[in-house]
Amino acid sequence: MPTFAQLSLSTGWNFKSSDDQSTEAWMPVATVPSVVHQDLIANKQLKDPYIGFNELDARWVNEKSWTYRNVFQKPAVPSGSSVILAFDGLDTFATVKLDGNVILESDNMFLAHRVDVTKALESDGEHVLEIDFDCAMLRARDLRAKDPNHKWVGFNGDPARMGVRKAQYHWGWDWGPVLMTAGIWRDVRLEVYSARVADLSTQVDLAADHQTAQVSAFAEVEVADPGASYNVNFVLSLHGKEVARAVAEPKDKVAKVVFEVNQPSLWWPHGYGDPTLYEISCSLERDEQILHQTSKTMGIRTSEVVQRPDKHGKSFFFRVNGVDIFCGGSCWIPADNLLPSISAERYRKWIELMVAGRQVMIRVWGGGCYEDDSFYQACDELGVLVWQDFMFGCGNYPTWPDLLASVEKEAIYNVRRLRHHPSIVIYVGNNEDYQVQEQSGLTYNFEDKDPQSWLKSDFPARYIYEKLLPSVVEQMSPSIYYHPGSPWGDGKTTSDPTVGDMHQWNVWHGTQEKYQIFDTLGGRFNSEFGMEAFPHMSTIEHFVENEADKYPQSHVLDFHNKADGHERRIATYLVENLRAAADLETHVYLTQVVQAETMMFGYRGWRRQWGDERHCGGALLWQLNDCWPTISWAIVDYFLKPKPAFYAVARVLNPIAVAVRREHHDWSVSHAQPPKKSNFELWIASSLQKEAKGMVELKFLSVNTGREVRQRVVHEDVTILPNGTTNIIVDGVLDYKELPEPLVLAARLWVDGKIVARDVDWPQPFKYLDLSSRGLYVQKVSQSENQQTLLVSAEKPVKCLVFEERDGVRVSDSAMDIVPGDEQTVTITGLKAGAAPLKYKYLGQ
Repeated sequence: MPTFAQLSLSTGWNFKSSDDQSTEAWMPVATVPSVVHQDLIANKQLKDPYIGFNELDARWVNEKSWTYRNVFQKPAVPSGSSVILAFDGLDTFATVKLDGNVILESDNMFLAHRVDVTKALESDGEHVLEIDFDCAMLRARDLRAKDPNHKWVGFNGDPARMGVRKAQYHWGWDWGPVLMTAGIWRDVRLEVYSARVADLSTQVDLAADHQTAQVSAFAEVEVADPGASYNVNFVLSLHGKEVARAVAEPKDKVAKVVFEVNQPSLWWPHGYGDPTLYEISCSLERDEQILHQTSKTMGIRTSEVVQRPDKHGKSFFFRVNGVDIFCGGSCWIPADNLLPSISAERYRKWIELMVAGRQVMIRVWGGGCYEDDSFYQACDELGVLVWQDFMFGCGNYPTWPDLLASVEKEAIYNVRRLRHHPSIVIYVGNNEDYQVQEQSGLTYNFEDKDPQSWLKSDFPARYIYEKLLPSVVEQMSPSIYYHPGSPWGDGKTTSDPTVGDMHQWNVWHGTQEKYQIFDTLGGRFNSEFGMEAFPHMSTIEHFVENEADKYPQSHVLDFHNKADGHERRIATYLVENLRAAADLETHVYLTQVVQAETMMFGYRGWRRQWGDERHCGGALLWQLNDCWPTISWAIVDYFLKPKPAFYAVARVLNPIAVAVRREHHDWSVSHAQPPKKSNFELWIASSLQKEAKGMVELKFLSVNTGREVRQRVVHEDVTILPNGTTNIIVDGVLDYKELPEPLVLAARLWVDGKIVARDVDWPQPFKYLDLSSRGLYVQKVSQSENQQTLLVSAEKPVKCLVFEERDGVRVSDSAMDIVPGDEQTVTITGLKAGAAPLKYKYLGQ
């Protein structure tokens, strides 16, 4: 019997504009996967759309159709074998022809396709594979025009996008360009076999005491001779060592075995235990000959979303292996507009950054794509939980019968592809489509439980989110919780803070509240919130070509910020809090200070609420990353350079974090009159599973002199509650008659004799403070070939000390507050001996 063979079709391609019939029009494609913009750039037909205003010069590409062609030799086909042409992803309206005959028509970017071409390849020699990619933008507009009765309402991009199963951000978003890609965006290959394992999956039943687990393994097989006898050999391994082995004969095309695992090593999110992965492998055999073999990794764990009535309403938090997890993390957009350019290594670097930033959950947002396998594999290996949206975002989607059929195939294919990843703990129907329903006045009667009536309403996509998708998840991945939308909570308004998850945009968008009160605006799970900041100067210098454009409000900088009203919003938050700057470098830094402070105020307060009956179950900031070099809400820019907010969040998410905060005094409402008194609070948040003992110190330091202006408070032998909040001071008072100077409250926490956490509360707003002449000292105290250590101290309190971010260089901490008498160390990795020292900046410098 012939064994499974695979022939990549990654090379040998050419492409051209479909309407150019000349033979000279064909241009070479270096390799696929690729999209047309990459291939045009490689052939010098298009300038990099990420530079300057080049995106505008690339708009012509969006309205064209493209043809790709490959001439290949027929592979060796042993007797009894089939030949399958496999496409893992075609973007988007694709007509595939083999030797002039149409063999496939696809209109869904998120689907894979397998076409049996055995008969088509009977003749030896060369065969011509041609793919016509019709213009998605024009096709979308045609589809919209054919259904004028549908209410085409939504946020961002051309509303016609909702009729097309293509990554919605390609139509442009409030952080990204309009780049309508087309092409072979995932792998294409020929497969030759007489039998194969079509799918390998597992189901895990972990005992309540975690002492045993039952792992059921399923192999779905395709065989040319269904009357023949086949066996499937399964092996379960851990760290390369065999744990168990079993063999089964397929019945109804599925072979199943059950492994009993004693003392299983569990998969945990990072910070809670090791993200242990088992390997399940199987080989399809006949007459002792291996015809095909495959393997996957999987984890032994339980996950659930706990929703129960309590004094705040109804909880919404995640529990893994019986442990409640406060899910501090981020939302994820595609890491590039040109998706094939994202390598597995780049995906992993993003997830490594999350772990370095102590973030435990990533939310794959519904306007992008179901990500590459390497993204989820990195999350599995590094212990990052995944919140997975389905690909519907910010719109009222139509439900034509052929579109529903395509969506169902898309959901089945992707849940089936992703279900072995232990990192995925929730599937969510859409992003903000219920908000569109509310704001547009579309029909939604939660009490109506008739799915057919939903299809006849002016909000027909409810059928997708509350009938179609949950049915697929229940069928394909029954152990994973399904949530109809984000935000959503039991059919109540999406802004209801007592139930479900919410997107809190009344800082930045909406009512533009002060960021200092962010924690009072949250709900049971805050799955979106954010504040814009400029990227680092090195990133700005990448896309700003002319030196004359390097000023804060330049045309090209505004062009690279796609957020509506960003000029006035950035200006508002800057002018309310900081002294304005005319030079670009300082302006960049000031926006980053505001973003860091905003994220700190939100995360710090919401994490405290975790200890109050899980009042807040998690916080996922918008957003971790960018899809091009831009100005956005990202806390790490396109080139993987962390902004100060990245470090501010990491400190708040420390396993044990101390926090001090005085009450907010709204200086703008009080006409800049200072308060006479302020209440303050001091507490500790812990994600540890065991009680700890510590010592807390709180100092009161003059901003102007650095001297202590009130006797410090010390609490020794403090019992730190596990996985919750320990309140140290809840009724502290600052009397400004006795303390006339502006002062900071500086808290430190010792555990086992070591300082494990710090926090500094500053008088607000910063613009009223004189922060010059701080007496800051940054001294190199050690240097190895690839690493150096800095000792940082100050004579007066220093706000937001930020170190330069360089390619290949990582700093252990940044955006730091430094107070007198508290030296801190910073480790710099990747900076070679003899290299120029990192530059740094602090507020008021």
